[in-house]
Amino acid sequence: MVSDFAIVIFFIIITVSIGFVFWSITRKELQFIHKLYLMFCMVVSIWALTMIGIRFSDPSNIKALVFWDSLSYLGVAYSPVLMLMITMAFVQGVSKMPRWWYWLLVMPTLTNLVVWTNPLHHLQYVVFSVIRSKIVFGPYIIVSGAYSYICLIAAITLVVRFAIRNRSRLYLMQSIVFAIGELAPLVVSIIATTGIAQLSIAFTPISFIVTVACHYIAIYRLHVLDIKPVATQHVLDWISDCYLILSDKNLVISNNQPFRNVFGQYFNISENKYLKDCVREEDIVGKSMIYNLLTTIESCRESKSTISYEQSINLTQDGKLIKQYYLVDVIPLLMNDLLTGFVIIFKDITQMKNSIKQLQESQTRMMEQERLAFLGQMMGGLAHNLKTPIMSISGCVSAIEVLVQESRESLGDPDVTTEDYKEIFKEMDEWLLKTRDACTYMSDIISAIKGQAANASASDKSEFTVDELFKRTALLMRHELLSSGCQLVIDYDPDVQITLSGDINSLIQVLNNLITNAIDAQRQTESDKVYIGVRQDDAYLGIYVKDRGTGVDQHIRERLFKEMITNKGTKGTGLGLYISNAIIRGKFGGYMWLEDNPEGGSLFGFAIPIEFVSIKNLAKGGGSR
Repeated sequence: MVSDFAIVIFFIIITVSIGFVFWSITRKELQFIHKLYLMFCMVVSIWALTMIGIRFSDPSNIKALVFWDSLSYLGVAYSPVLMLMITMAFVQGVSKMPRWWYWLLVMPTLTNLVVWTNPLHHLQYVVFSVIRSKIVFGPYIIVSGAYSYICLIAAITLVVRFAIRNRSRLYLMQSIVFAIGELAPLVVSIIATTGIAQLSIAFTPISFIVTVACHYIAIYRLHVLDIKPVATQHVLDWISDCYLILSDKNLVISNNQPFRNVFGQYFNISENKYLKDCVREEDIVGKSMIYNLLTTIESCRESKSTISYEQSINLTQDGKLIKQYYLVDVIPLLMNDLLTGFVIIFKDITQMKNSIKQLQESQTRMMEQERLAFLGQMMGGLAHNLKTPIMSISGCVSAIEVLVQESRESLGDPDVTTEDYKEIFKEMDEWLLKTRDACTYMSDIISAIKGQAANASASDKSEFTVDELFKRTALLMRHELLSSGCQLVIDYDPDVQITLSGDINSLIQVLNNLITNAIDAQRQTESDKVYIGVRQDDAYLGIYVKDRGTGVDQHIRERLFKEMITNKGTKGTGLGLYISNAIIRGKFGGYMWLEDNPEGGSLFGFAIPIEFVSIKNLAKGGGSR
């Protein structure tokens, strides 16, 4: 019969089950796995209720005992099947449940029909009793009992097979919880069937209460049976990034569809396969993706910290060879400071790299266009600058020809003395000196123009002084300054020699742009001077261009250098300052600034980090830093 201790247990399980049912109903969405578990709890609770009914029924009231026993078969027949279905959901996932799963419910339904109609055929009981030793079972008990055993053994087999196949500490706790819960009713059933010990009819439902408790821990505490893993897998299959999960022994545990499409097919990587078995000889020689991955995993194993690196792979799509770029993150999985496996994330950065490349190419084209536009503006000035020295050289040559002809005609003339020849030679030297000066001036102009005509992507790094920078700038801006009636004033201490390291042509382009803007800003004022100068602090050397123009509007000031915007209206594009800022940041690591000129107008400048600068004070004997 049923003991008082068992009755207490059954009352507890019924009370808890009723509370659990109400709690489940209040949840907005009850997933399939939760419905299975809820049904499992309900049939076990009904089974427990029948044990209480049997306990408090009159032993002589056979009809009442038969009713309670027949009702108990809702738990007896359905509990093993529901336990198996929950195990299948754990091992295979809800989305991969076989289509025939509902056929598992046919047999327990038939068993209940047989039990309730037993007086008509006696297939279940030939002689009924609540005392196990007095029961005489009919032939159907073999069928229903065998089916229950098959469900119990199948559930345990699936869990054990799952644990062996994955060989990961990640699933060890889950598998242990399931194994304990499913082993309890199997052991009790074997003992009851073989007669090893005389057990009360209450032991079988109590054994399933152990299963209920273990499944609750797995579903609602460890979350291994929740719908979340399945939903997460769908999301991971949908995103473009690839992921790979390895055990601590580098066994492939899981991956998503993008990984299988890209890396799995090419390197033959699949679940339940060791990563080292996927390495080919050519992978080691060519240091391919899988070789780099194994090397990084070992480094991650030693450091127990995340390691990132970039990996490229050549793929064939539609018969064309394309290159994909991935940022690979190898993340160690630690549990109680013990390494349990690795998560490898492959972030597709191909589009980002292509975008960066296109942006660099666009910026290079913009810089080249700005440089060519500036050169176009200088062509008129270049023609004017070269015309004067060429005419000077032409005049000097004509004068020298006259002197040469005079010397030739005076040969043998007794009236021409040595002093006369010395006078002729002296004039020749003077004309030659003027020719050399004109040639030097032309050479400087040509050198400055040649430097500015270089490609925008070229970088001629060298050392040069601020004096040389200002001199070349003044030469190139001479025509524009003269035509605008402006004068370039250099506000710079000649006793301080400042040497810069980098591309002088880039700085000339920036200075030319700032001076041109200063000239345009002063066209509506009476000011005729543009100032360029130097200032410094402990971190930067600043070179500025100061004007006394109309200033810059506040709404433009806030967006200046960040985008192509201008204060000139339809007469400007804003490209010059935008490119200048890109040059200062990209080639020197500096920045540009704008300040108000206290005397009216604006002060534009750029700052170069002090590591590019060498300063020598000539007045104090050449100290430098």
